[in-house]
Amino acid sequence: MPANLPPQYFEAERRLRTAKDPEEKIEALQAMLAIMPKHKGTDRLHGGLRRKIAKLSEEAERKHATARRAGFSIRREGAGQVMLVGPANAGKSQLLAAVTEASPDIAPYPFTTKTPTPGMMKFEDIHIQLVDTPPIGHRNVRMLLGNSLRGADLIAIVVDLATGPTIQVGATLEALAEARIEPSVRGARESATESYYREMLIIGNKSDSENANHSLRQLTKQYANLFRIVSISAKEKNGLEELKRAIFEALDILRVYTKAPGTKADLSQPVILKRGSTIGDAAAAIHKDFKKELKYALLWGSGKYDGQSVSKSHVLQDRDVVEFHV
Repeated sequence: MPANLPPQYFEAERRLRTAKDPEEKIEALQAMLAIMPKHKGTDRLHGGLRRKIAKLSEEAERKHATARRAGFSIRREGAGQVMLVGPANAGKSQLLAAVTEASPDIAPYPFTTKTPTPGMMKFEDIHIQLVDTPPIGHRNVRMLLGNSLRGADLIAIVVDLATGPTIQVGATLEALAEARIEPSVRGARESATESYYREMLIIGNKSDSENANHSLRQLTKQYANLFRIVSISAKEKNGLEELKRAIFEALDILRVYTKAPGTKADLSQPVILKRGSTIGDAAAAIHKDFKKELKYALLWGSGKYDGQSVSKSHVLQDRDVVEFHV
């Protein structure tokens, strides 16, 4: 008996072929099972798919167990993932507590943070994930840093403005370099080694300390041409709104809202895209086949007038509203 599989099954099968990790493959296989008609002609195929899911589930569990043993494994959530790195007692945990709902251990002695602690920071209508990490100098931290930071969207170096912040930045950059993580500086050439280039910014914490202004001038003189520098006091909650804006801008992302014809725009769940993305990119982010079917779109925001008809190649701006037509 023929299987008589519907087109949606083959679409899920295409997703399976392009999936890069076990979780994505399992999701595609489960979709194939859900779509597949159940009769004698599909029994063998049904069993084969279930065996593949079982095998991939074991592979995924081994992968997660290895990551847990290695130390750091934080699932990326929200509009972007920001890793907080730096020396002991710079105030990373206090910063995380100040801008998220997370409750990390905070103490005046070094190495309080022994494992990564994530939290979600609200910025306007989106959430950005911040992850507090063990300090530079913690046992095996250089090896563990490499496993966690290479997938981050942004690395925020947190330093103490009260105690030699330029030295702290230098030590942190050295530790990152040992893990083959380099700052993604505009115009810089990639090294011959297989380095991972990541966007970075510097957060000068404890701006309420006695020497903070002098330290900030030193920090700016040495590093302002390479990194954006934000001065805050996590304890006093000074400069946090500026920091949120700086993180959003450093992530280099934009928000796009969608609307159906004849309805108001859905402003609750923006589509998150990299800056420079087009109408076509936005369509593909909703569904990869949507871009092929798209004929044109109406735009509110960066167009010359509201409701302007634009092509797939139109470059979007933050907070544009798009109405797709297929």
